[in-house]
Amino acid sequence: MSIEAEHIHMERVYVWEVPVRLSHWLIVVSLLVLSVTGLYIGNPFIPVSGEATQHFVMGTMKSIHFVAAMVFTLSVLWRIVWMFVGNPYARWNEFLPVSKRRLVGIWNTIAFYTFLHRDSPAFVGHNPLAGVVYTVVFGLFAVMIATGFALSAANAHMNAMLSGFQFLIPLCGGLQMARFIHHVGMWLLLGFAAHHFWSAFLVGTVERSSLLDSIFSGYKVLTPDVARRARKHIEED
Repeated sequence: MSIEAEHIHMERVYVWEVPVRLSHWLIVVSLLVLSVTGLYIGNPFIPVSGEATQHFVMGTMKSIHFVAAMVFTLSVLWRIVWMFVGNPYARWNEFLPVSKRRLVGIWNTIAFYTFLHRDSPAFVGHNPLAGVVYTVVFGLFAVMIATGFALSAANAHMNAMLSGFQFLIPLCGGLQMARFIHHVGMWLLLGFAAHHFWSAFLVGTVERSSLLDSIFSGYKVLTPDVARRARKHIEED
């Protein structure tokens, strides 16, 4: 079948619901804001003349960082909630390989990525390998949230709500270790973001599935055979 004929028979499948897309972009934007403001808080790079009290640059950066942190935390929590109430493609079992098919699918996906298999596995939502990686990323999200709250609690007023998170400080190994973990976590997430974009572009191009477009529209474009097999497996899972 020619590429033109195949595209005529491609099927649009609604995969990513609005809450999934919204939480995805809120996490992306908040991470970028957190990275820029966090780098400034750790190493102020905006020169100002005169007394610091006349500018309040650091205070502004910390305020923006705090607001972005709240958006990030709530978005992550909302995405976790949607793992239990969303459509089959958003559920928790798309992340954890609890079924035999998804366990086998990890190897099949690796084989496809390394050109050992010609055809991609029939997974409409997250493929099993991506699901495992995203599980690790969500774990890193949790570490960033915990260390962030620990650092905020250290400077919070004793009657402020954030002071209630001071119990996280010893769990993080102290404030200095919390700062180090928070800083390293930022670079790991930025590295993942770069890889995530590139792999989505590459796989979407190879599979011709409109993978990048799907996070905006919610729809993937699949061959009828892939769509049929994937729906069948979703029902079985």
